[in-house]
Amino acid sequence: QVQLVESGGGLVQAGGSLRLSCAASGRTFSNYAMGWFRQTPGKEREFVAGITWSGREVLYADSVKGRFTISRDNAKNAVYLQMNSLKPGDTAVYYCAAHSLPHGILVDTTLALYNFWGQGTQVTVSS
Repeated sequence: QVQLVESGGGLVQAGGSLRLSCAASGRTFSNYAMGWFRQTPGKEREFVAGITWSGREVLYADSVKGRFTISRDNAKNAVYLQMNSLKPGDTAVYYCAAHSLPHGILVDTTLALYNFWGQGTQVTVSS
């Protein structure tokens, strides 16, 4: 089993920044890719950003490219999402997720390939 705990969400004005953190425990964190997803009421959960186990490859949704940065610290079993220039459209519950297979060389955007999820953290961007 893997436990993922997100933190760092909150209320921020448009143009502001937030940094989300995800603390992982329960298996060898450094062997697995990690992803950030988000969901708003009535919509499907969508991919935001992902990072391979090594950190060498990252991938972003077009909607956040240039504004968000994903990173990981394998020594701390943590993954982060730095969110800058936030927009009201970024308002959502953000989820951290761990990939089901180790040592992937590419970032997967498909939800079904991530088999462990955190409880989510709310991000609200006011206009």
